[in-house]
Amino acid sequence: MRTLSGVGSTPLSGVGTARWYRPDALDLPERPAPETVDPARERERFADARETAREGIRRARDRTAERVGEDEAAVFEAHEQFLDDPQLVEAIEDAIDGGVPAEHAVDDAFGEAVAQFEGMEGRMAERADDLRDVRDRLLRALLDAGTGDLAALPPGTVLLAERLTPSDTAELDPGVVAGIATATGGRTAHAAIIARSLAIPAVVGVGDALADVAEGATVLVDGEAGEVVVDPDETRRAESEGLDAPVVEERVTTADGRPVEVAANVGRPAELDPAVARGADGVGLFRTEFLFLDRERPPDEDEQYEAVTAALSAFPGERVVVRTLDVGGDKQVPYLDLPAEPNPFLGRRGVRLSLDEHADLFETQLRALLRAAAHDGGDLCVMVPMVARVEEVEAVLDRVGSVAADLDDEDVEYAVPELGAMVETPAAVHVADALAERLDFLSIGTNDLTQYVMAADREHDGVADLHDPLHPPVLRAIDRTVSAAHERDAWVGMCGEMAGDPALTELLVGLGLDELSMSAVTVSAVKERVRAVDTDAAAALADEVLACETRAEVAALLS
Repeated sequence: MRTLSGVGSTPLSGVGTARWYRPDALDLPERPAPETVDPARERERFADARETAREGIRRARDRTAERVGEDEAAVFEAHEQFLDDPQLVEAIEDAIDGGVPAEHAVDDAFGEAVAQFEGMEGRMAERADDLRDVRDRLLRALLDAGTGDLAALPPGTVLLAERLTPSDTAELDPGVVAGIATATGGRTAHAAIIARSLAIPAVVGVGDALADVAEGATVLVDGEAGEVVVDPDETRRAESEGLDAPVVEERVTTADGRPVEVAANVGRPAELDPAVARGADGVGLFRTEFLFLDRERPPDEDEQYEAVTAALSAFPGERVVVRTLDVGGDKQVPYLDLPAEPNPFLGRRGVRLSLDEHADLFETQLRALLRAAAHDGGDLCVMVPMVARVEEVEAVLDRVGSVAADLDDEDVEYAVPELGAMVETPAAVHVADALAERLDFLSIGTNDLTQYVMAADREHDGVADLHDPLHPPVLRAIDRTVSAAHERDAWVGMCGEMAGDPALTELLVGLGLDELSMSAVTVSAVKERVRAVDTDAAAALADEVLACETRAEVAALLS
């Protein structure tokens, strides 16, 4: 038995047979003399390769959206942006015009871009992986090379690889892949996030030692401990069988008795049963966009009612927090004919659309939600996204009152659910007290909050190091929101990626969060961490973190 250490990415375990993933080598032919190259022909080959790559990216995006969720699929939209990056395209076409074959021009241009991020840490390093993914798609198209059939692996496979791209990971079937181990990569890489969403045990960043694991060896992947065990003995196997269990079904408290709700983020109805199976206390974020995307017209009131009551039925007596329609920004709905905007994340999205030109859609959704709130056994909560002003919340409350009056007049059974707002903008942070005065709860969306606090586009590789919730301004925004809400007896949840990182659980409890909502696969790991937290010690840790002036100081305290 031999144990290799890495970074636990998906806190589950699995045992299976090692199979190395080594896609066809992308060996470039010898570079010919420039005068023998036909630039027109090479430009045509490059154009064809771009279209082939684009089709592949879109298939991967659709497959990921269907199996995992829209948020996780957004990485492929970034990949398509790389494909159309003017600087990269111009560099490739200029090289071709200078007598460089298309495959060499692609390799050179992407190689320079990748080199800018190699050796860096965190999200900057992840950009290198994303660029390699796009480069390899182009090169495979140009060289007519295969990718290896990841969709046809035998049951019980533990997949070993130098690295896996998001495209590779989206192909995997969690029903046959018992685990993943890679030599490189980090916990927050896009491939790791997709593996976690697919509930595939994973350890990343094992290093060069992984190369010594033989094809066909029996391998245990322990995503909780961050270990890859080759030829595990019976004792280690038995221990691993207990790693994923027990699922913590009951609600948990800290070691000194403070309750913390641990819920699941759900993007599609198919994710409800896995969330129940993983022990989620309820749903902290039920995204309703799945009802509106990939169709020719919006869903009617009954369709929305049935989708929400299905979620309530999956969690009888538990809280289900539904987010009203959040389109605009990176989520476009063709039948709404939304105009192109120069800065869509700063434009008309979320509640801004619901209160204005698409008020009809919002009214239909509110009717469905108020009817669903009367569903037997349910505890429905409704929150609106992209709030920046108190007036928006007051307008939402007026619309809810108006819809309730209409349902009264029609003698339709309904109830008014708990109402809340997502805190994703600095503006919402600064008026959190006024929002909490009018609402029952606030829910912090750390992905967008980080983007707006740090003025750093989530998908812009050049500012990726800024998009990190451990930067002091983001942590202070969270603290300010929680304090303002609690002073007005409103509860506060968190539904961004930050909530599902067990390494941050003590800090989040110390900051005072009442509810943490995450990918279902990390629910049990976070519950176990909550049980180990001492509230006073967590509060002291939060105080120390809030006093930090740099991200590096925060990271040092949490390490």
